[in-house]
Amino acid sequence: MNAPASPAHERIRLTGTPVGRQARIADFGDGIDPLQREQLHAYGLSAPHQVTVLQQQPMTVVLCDHVELALEHEVARNIWVEAD
Repeated sequence: MNAPASPAHERIRLTGTPVGRQARIADFGDGIDPLQREQLHAYGLSAPHQVTVLQQQPMTVVLCDHVELALEHEVARNIWVEAD
């Protein structure tokens, strides 16, 4: 008998990630232009880096590699994460 497959991680938008939750960057949506994408990568926001959501209002603030990053909701909404 085979062991059941482990459940796949659910992908959600960074804006939908509760405050205090850790998540891994999974992908970027099409709403992020190439220059923004490069800037986010330079700050460490790229798959599969882990972030901790510190706040969602008035902006999304995440902790990534000991650096706090404040993201406009339009940007955060186009970042897909997998909850840890």
